[in-house]
Amino acid sequence: MSQQTITTSGRRKTSIASIRMLPGSGTIKVNGKDFTDYFPSLSMQNTILRPLEIANAVHGFDIEVKASGGGINGQAGALRLALSRALLITNEELRGPLREENLLTRDPRMKERKKSGQPGARKRFQFSKR
Repeated sequence: MSQQTITTSGRRKTSIASIRMLPGSGTIKVNGKDFTDYFPSLSMQNTILRPLEIANAVHGFDIEVKASGGGINGQAGALRLALSRALLITNEELRGPLREENLLTRDPRMKERKKSGQPGARKRFQFSKR
């Protein structure tokens, strides 16, 4: 699988990240920008690179990402899941270490829908006894 392109996707909240991963020098492009420009926060960058650090492949793959929907935090989580899934395709032995770090689990938490007859999902309009 040395020259094969791997495509996977990950989701978190309402964000979706689709990636194309192929062997290379370690460049990561998100929506045409360098990933350090797209995710300026260092903690977010570390979150995204965590699966690559576990696999010792930080400079082993060139990655193109299409991220859409949600906010920047959700997109970072979606990208992390997509990277974990792609690394699993390259090497099945990574399943244990990635599972220990909880990187293969899709985070199911989403915003609860607004209900009719009230201002939000759980909030009620003010009650007046008289």
